[in-house]
Formats: sequence, structure tokens, C-alpha cells
Amino acid sequence: MSFKEIRPEEAKRLMDESAYAYVDVRSEPEFLNGHPSGALNIPVLFPEALGMVPNPDFLTVVLANFDRQAPILLGCQMGSRSGRAAEILVAAGFTDVSNVLGGFGGARDDQGQVVEKGWMELGLPVVYGEQEGRSYGELAGRTV
Repeated sequence: MSFKEIRPEEAKRLMDESAYAYVDVRSEPEFLNGHPSGALNIPVLFPEALGMVPNPDFLTVVLANFDRQAPILLGCQMGSRSGRAAEILVAAGFTDVSNVLGGFGGARDDQGQVVEKGWMELGLPVVYGEQEGRSYGELAGRTV
């Protein structure tokens, strides 16, 4: 089983029409600085002094909040972290997983040129700060 890759406009339509959940896998500070409206935050990596390190509880927190048949959209800043998260979920038996190409901020090539527009660049709804029930701390608390 593999995962689908979709563009932000399709992700928004699926959230509106088909009750897909959007899981933003960026770090907590990135999420607070702006995220797709309706998104939940479950980081797949954490920033450390020497770079990004895997979140050892990523799968546990996802399992505490979703069943394996739940339709899940995964997004990050550009699309690569969410691709990694999609691989983790598919390997764990999740059956309806989509990676949002371009993520929140858009994918760029080595020269900084946009190769895939992201959620924000497309003018899709964005929320800043915390929203009740959507933060990593609240979602991780459901594993206890």
C-alpha cells in the first residue's frame, strides 16, 4: 500500500467535502506561526541544536487520535517531511493517507524558484496561534 500525493487545493476540497483530517507535521513553533485552517499539529521531527530529530511518539499520537482507516492529509512546509510521515503511517497500516505537495509554504528548487505552490501562496485559509484541541500538547495528551 502506498500514499497519494495531492495539491493544496485538492486537500482543501477534501477537508470541506469529505471530512479529511489535515495533520500538519511541522514543529510546534512553525504551526503557531501559521497553518491551514482546521489543521491538527503532530510533528514528525523536532528541532534540536544539531538539526531535526525524529519524534519518537509520532505514530503513538496519530494512533491515539485516528483509526487506521481514517482519511488523513499530511502537510509540512514544502512536502518532504509530510512524505516521510506518510511512509510511517502507511507502514503502520493506515489505508487512506495523502501527502500535500508544496505543503504550507511551497516547494522550491536549488535556486529558490517555486516548483510547487503551497497552501499559503495559493491564498487558502490560514490560522495563526493556538486553536483549542488542535495543538500537539493536547493531541499527545490523549495517549495517556
